[in-house]
Amino acid sequence: MSADSLALLRKNAGQEISALAEEHLKHDLQDSDRDALKSAASKITTHITVGTIVGLGLGALLAFRLRRSRMQMFEAFRAHEKPTHVKFIDGREEAIPDVTPFMRPSLLGDVATYTFFGFGGLFLGGETGLLTGSASASRSITRNPESRDRIETAFRRFRADVLRKEADALDKRTGLAGLLGM
Repeated sequence: MSADSLALLRKNAGQEISALAEEHLKHDLQDSDRDALKSAASKITTHITVGTIVGLGLGALLAFRLRRSRMQMFEAFRAHEKPTHVKFIDGREEAIPDVTPFMRPSLLGDVATYTFFGFGGLFLGGETGLLTGSASASRSITRNPESRDRIETAFRRFRADVLRKEADALDKRTGLAGLLGM
């Protein structure tokens, strides 16, 4: 599992691309545009962090409730009167083994429950936070039409520069490894 699997731990693409982005931020945008982009980035980070914490908490809560209901079911099963023998038509009688110890919730089951529900909440909360943060950031950027146009133009120029650098890197590679991107 890589660190990119968790929304909270994702990093930028690379130092070279980050430097190129900073250059475009300095030359293509005004101060108010840069402030709007920084505000939007902090909104995304905040939403991801809150979503991750809430998701982890909900996962732990659901795991606790599931464990409690399993324990209640076991207690009800144990308290209920169970047959001890089976009588067949031919008159023969066989003892039924007591399966109560096999039905008891185990420590391994509890660990698995808390682990899977915790990770599930972590992923679900983080990704939901990423979606809501992206939507909030998008709304804050597109609020001012002139600023939005400048930001879109700067992003197109930045993307074109990144694609040119990728094309140059592909042209420099040779052989099968270059063709496969290795």
